[in-house]
Amino acid sequence: MKSVVIEQPNQLVLADRPLPQPAPGEVRVNVKLAGICGSDSHIYRGHNPFAKYPRVIGHEFFGLIDAVGEGVSPERVGERVSVDPVISCGHCYPCSIGKPNVCTSLVVLGVHRDGGFSEYAVVPAANAWLIPETIPDENAVMIEPFTIAANVTGQVNPMEQDIALIYGAGPMGLTTVQALKGVYKVKQVIVADRIDERLAMARNSGADWVINNSKQSLQEALAEKGIKPTLIVDAACHPSILQEAIALASPAARIVIMGFSSDPSQIVQQGITGKELSIFSSRLNAGKFPVVIDWMERGLIDPTRLVTHKFHYQHVTDAIELFEKDQRKCCKVLLTFN
Repeated sequence: MKSVVIEQPNQLVLADRPLPQPAPGEVRVNVKLAGICGSDSHIYRGHNPFAKYPRVIGHEFFGLIDAVGEGVSPERVGERVSVDPVISCGHCYPCSIGKPNVCTSLVVLGVHRDGGFSEYAVVPAANAWLIPETIPDENAVMIEPFTIAANVTGQVNPMEQDIALIYGAGPMGLTTVQALKGVYKVKQVIVADRIDERLAMARNSGADWVINNSKQSLQEALAEKGIKPTLIVDAACHPSILQEAIALASPAARIVIMGFSSDPSQIVQQGITGKELSIFSSRLNAGKFPVVIDWMERGLIDPTRLVTHKFHYQHVTDAIELFEKDQRKCCKVLLTFN
């Protein structure tokens, strides 16, 4: 079989590898579609401190089970499945309180263990989620990106009366827009970004108001309308954003950080305690695949609004370079396999 392997930073090869056999408790997935994420680019470029090389990247993938290991029902062969990349121990403190996404021995497919940019991949059977026939393949491959939004919103419990501000109209921000509007019916969702084309995608995903904060002061724009956001989502994760969010937030607001920067943020504690703000962080997803599958079945979200490009996996280098360089026209890029 062919696999997309990062041998070392900036060294990507399409390698011939033996067909893997599922171990006990595992299934083998004949991969059909996979999505490119920023973390795949980071591993390719050597910017992910958790990755070990060589590595088959890819943690957003969908396919058909074609073989099962010992202890797995043979009836699972032929199932259409989307794969949760989070593998946890199930018994450490984070796992015991429902946070397997920060398990003390966390393994993430495509990062710590070979992932889904391959014609076949073996994964734990419990991580291969059955996809209802009502969900098309191209939506099924988008379940993992939406679990990131599900993880965020599951922590901050959005309400209809919230005024939400989202920093960043990339894939993380756009999935969150759809969750806030389609699932939680939040009355006002505002998106700030520096790229007009991305802001147009935010509008298409349901944003009520978009602001290009390279052309207009976000603070002044909100002040003109007398708006103090009650829920702020940082999906851009520049070190300067947290302090600005603290300053802009309504008293008793919630702020959630979706990603990370390795550079320090400087904040004034008084701004947090003076308003009694709640600050959350979110990593990966904590068992949110059933949640997103339900959203899709009920038509509450529309993944097709995020997919802008599709490549055959043999053109993966071109696909990643487009993803990295063309933020104006490119959002979610899919790779086709078998």
